[in-house]
Amino acid sequence: MSILVVGSMALDTIKTPFGKCREVLGGSATYFSVSARFFESHVNLVAVVGKDFPQKYVNFLKKKRIDLGGLEVGKGKTFRWEGEYGWDFSNPRTIATHLNVLADFDPVIPEEYKRSKYVFLANIDPHLQNKVLAQMKNPALVACDTMNYWIGHRRKELVRLLKKIDLFFLNESEAKELTGESSLIKAAKGVFKMGPEKIIIKKGEHGALLFSGDSIFSAPAYLMESIFDPTGAGDTFAGGVMGYLARENLINGTTLRNAIVRGTVMATFAVEDFSLRRLGAINKSDIARRLKNFKKLTHF
Repeated sequence: MSILVVGSMALDTIKTPFGKCREVLGGSATYFSVSARFFESHVNLVAVVGKDFPQKYVNFLKKKRIDLGGLEVGKGKTFRWEGEYGWDFSNPRTIATHLNVLADFDPVIPEEYKRSKYVFLANIDPHLQNKVLAQMKNPALVACDTMNYWIGHRRKELVRLLKKIDLFFLNESEAKELTGESSLIKAAKGVFKMGPEKIIIKKGEHGALLFSGDSIFSAPAYLMESIFDPTGAGDTFAGGVMGYLARENLINGTTLRNAIVRGTVMATFAVEDFSLRRLGAINKSDIARRLKNFKKLTHF
């Protein structure tokens, strides 16, 4: 089944306790697409880059058989983000953000993308997420991500969007800020009232929670021997979840739980090196082995 992802493509400069990289491939749509593509779904990507965007990264995505018919090349420079992680990988320090062409991004969905059955609205302005959704034709599942900035500065647009969302991805602090609740169970109930039928709360190194109706599923994190760079882990996780759901083309309690496990496994590859160096180099056998280990880890 086809997946549409609308989000950012970026050039990241990142420093961690284990090294530094400069202007490497990043962006929410990028990580999501590469992850989802491993599940044999047709991935349609809509994003904007500048004329300075390296051709080698375009070639990389094409090699992964990601459809780039919706990739716009603007007249300015590509979106850039620079950040630094200390030993607390959950709290990066942003050194610089240059929106560049992303500041004027007004996504126009190609006609052939409008019937994509699965839609993922990655972390961009909720106003743009609403505009994208208005262009779609009867998707089977619409999911979105957000961030604290949009909750604080675009709350009205975000709340309007949530009325149309089936599956909502957000992290622990975002869930609490959005609802004003300190308990994640109460926070999930508050989000349900805003519209989404299913909620996935990401807890980083502590796993993820799925709330669906009266059901709660807790997935632990995979125990990692080496974490090099956590940038893009959440988008990679979402790509695994959506890729699996699109492949199965069935949304129920079983497929959702299996999807979260797949997303968790995919995210482990993203954090093992800078950018998409590790995620872009794995194959299905690597995923199967890690999934087998994850099952053994959680079985009792």
